[in-house]
Amino acid sequence: MQVVQTIAQLRAILQPCRSEGRSVGFVPTMGYLHDGHMALVQRARRENDVVVVSIFVNPTQFGPNEDLAAYPRDLERDLALLDKGGTDQVFCPSVEELYPPGYMTYVHIEGAVTETLCGRSRPGHFRGVATIVSKLFHLVMPHRAYFGQKDAQQVAVIQQMVRDLDFDLEVVPCATVREADGLALSSRNTYLTTAQRAQAPLIHQALQDARSTIAAGERRAVKVVERIKDRLAAIDDSTIDYVSVVDARTLADLETVTGEALIALAIRVGRTRLIDNIRVQV
Repeated sequence: MQVVQTIAQLRAILQPCRSEGRSVGFVPTMGYLHDGHMALVQRARRENDVVVVSIFVNPTQFGPNEDLAAYPRDLERDLALLDKGGTDQVFCPSVEELYPPGYMTYVHIEGAVTETLCGRSRPGHFRGVATIVSKLFHLVMPHRAYFGQKDAQQVAVIQQMVRDLDFDLEVVPCATVREADGLALSSRNTYLTTAQRAQAPLIHQALQDARSTIAAGERRAVKVVERIKDRLAAIDDSTIDYVSVVDARTLADLETVTGEALIALAIRVGRTRLIDNIRVQV
C-alpha cells in the first residue's frame, strides 16, 4: 500500500494504471474508519483492479459551530486497517494541498436535493461536500466511487452532481452497516456516553416502526413523522433536528407516502448529532 500526500504524487501513480486500462475504485472518507467504511473498501476491492481511499477531514463542509476541531482522527490506525483490507493507494493530503491560498471555486447544487433534510439546518454543508468530492473525482479519475447509504442525502447530492457535470464514473451506493442492535455505524458514535449509547438503538427502532406503520396502510406522511417523533422522545437529553418523508430520488418533501420514499431523521443525543434513514416502496 502506498500513502500519498500530494496531488503530483497521486497523479504520477494513477496515470500508468489508467494507461494500462486498469479499473480504479475510489472510497472517499474523513478517516477514523469503522466497519462501514471497510465494507466500501471491500466492495471496491472485489469490483476493481486498483483501490484508492482518501482520508481528508474537509473543513468546507463544517459550519462555524460544528465539530471540525473535535472530529475524531487516528491516521495510524486507519492506515493499518486499509493495508489489511487490500487498499492500493491512500491519499491523505493537507488542507493547504487541496485549498491553497487564494482558493475561490466551489460547487453549488440548487433545489430540494440540498435544501431539505440536513440542508435546512446545515447551510453550506453540501456546497462543501460537492466541492471536495468534485476535486477528488478530478484527481483520482475513478471508474467507480463508493458511498454508504447512511448518508443518503450526500449520495443523492453526488449523484446529481455526476449527472449534471458529466463525470465519467459510476456512483455506487452501498447499504448502511449497523451494529448488532441496529445503530448505524458512524465515526461520531465515539462521542456517545455509555448511557447514550444504550439508548441510541431507539433511532433505528423508530424507523422500523414507521416502516411497519406504512405496511399496515398509513400513507399520511405527517402521521408517520409524528409516530417517529413519539418514539424518539424516549431518548434522554435529545433534541430532534428533523424527521422527514421525502422522495427517494429528488428528496422533495412528500405529503403522501408513495413510490419509493426515504424516511430520514437527524437527532442530537447530548452533543452528538446522529443521522439515519430507511427506504420504503409503496
